[in-house]
Amino acid sequence: MTLLPGPRFLNTVLLGGSTELKLHAAAAAGFAQVELWREDVEAASVDAVRDALARTGLHLTDVQVLLDFDGAPAATRAAKRHEARLLLDMAVAVGARTMLVPACTAPDCQTHTVTADLRWLCRQASERGLRIAYEAMAWSHLHSTVPSAWQQIQAVDADNLDLVVDAFHLFAAGRGVDDLQGIPADRIALVQLSDVTAQPQPGAVKQQARHARCLPGSGIWPVAALVQQLARMGYTGPIGLEVFNDAMKARDPAEVANEAMAALDRVLGAPC
Repeated sequence: MTLLPGPRFLNTVLLGGSTELKLHAAAAAGFAQVELWREDVEAASVDAVRDALARTGLHLTDVQVLLDFDGAPAATRAAKRHEARLLLDMAVAVGARTMLVPACTAPDCQTHTVTADLRWLCRQASERGLRIAYEAMAWSHLHSTVPSAWQQIQAVDADNLDLVVDAFHLFAAGRGVDDLQGIPADRIALVQLSDVTAQPQPGAVKQQARHARCLPGSGIWPVAALVQQLARMGYTGPIGLEVFNDAMKARDPAEVANEAMAALDRVLGAPC
């Protein structure tokens, strides 16, 4: 019996090929949802994506990603807000309900404007019927841990702002599952799982994050303990894989999607 009953998703970053091939491969492997990148939409079209989603029956976990938005310096703030509106509109156009926003990683992040920026973004999202999923980043100067990101969400105090739990950023920062204590399960928007074969070294975390993650259960991290903690919390939301892996991306997407689902089955406790 699976430990977590929520819908399973695959982030398309794991798969090579066209957007349509990625979506068909994810659906054929049994995923209910996908995390879709703006590049996936731009490589096809809004209509092509909507058609592929309709044909496969896939739903969208989220559209991503709005980088270095919160705390943008005055010189780039207007441009970042314009980018945010465009991505929010894209999310609506393809039928998504959630947009993913990582905590700012820019060295010139204006920390005193982060709360106001996120409140502005949440208002823009609310006007479009969208939710914002906010993610701690292991190399963020401000919010590199789950507790820190959760404190920021509480400070913003918006009904449509919730938390992303990403195994990579949790464990790469040297943290553990205790970081989830005290966070209401219904304020977790989604959970992204991955693993590594070697602990990221200082100065190389970003490189490993973007090129050399592996499927959960094939590395060194206690991903099963994270799943068990989420189960104890009563989490029932989307759970899936965000695995940046150059070697797997170069392979046949259908084959890789099947391997990904098998790995997710194992870590969630279901028979393969």
